[in-house]
Amino acid sequence: MVFVIATIYVESGKREAFLEIFNRNVPNVRAEEGCIAYTPTVDVESGIPIQGPAREDVVIVVEQWESLDHLRAHLATPHMAAYQEEVADIVERVGLQVLTPA
Repeated sequence: MVFVIATIYVESGKREAFLEIFNRNVPNVRAEEGCIAYTPTVDVESGIPIQGPAREDVVIVVEQWESLDHLRAHLATPHMAAYQEEVADIVERVGLQVLTPA
């Protein structure tokens, strides 16, 4: 099993437009073989001192896949290629962490 934390930085003021596009693709991803979880999240002001300020232009995608092969297959799907093309002008950069249970 692998977990993925994808940090997506979008152009200032474009997070809602990005999320609209992203959420249209979520059912396609969740239907993929090996997808256990695929959830877009955003920062929340928690009042917990160690947390930094909420980032208005960041979306964190929390994913869980049965295997690294399933994740690789996901990244090669036509719906992911279409999604990436659609958000290309909104997304500034993406950070990715692929993790396994310790």
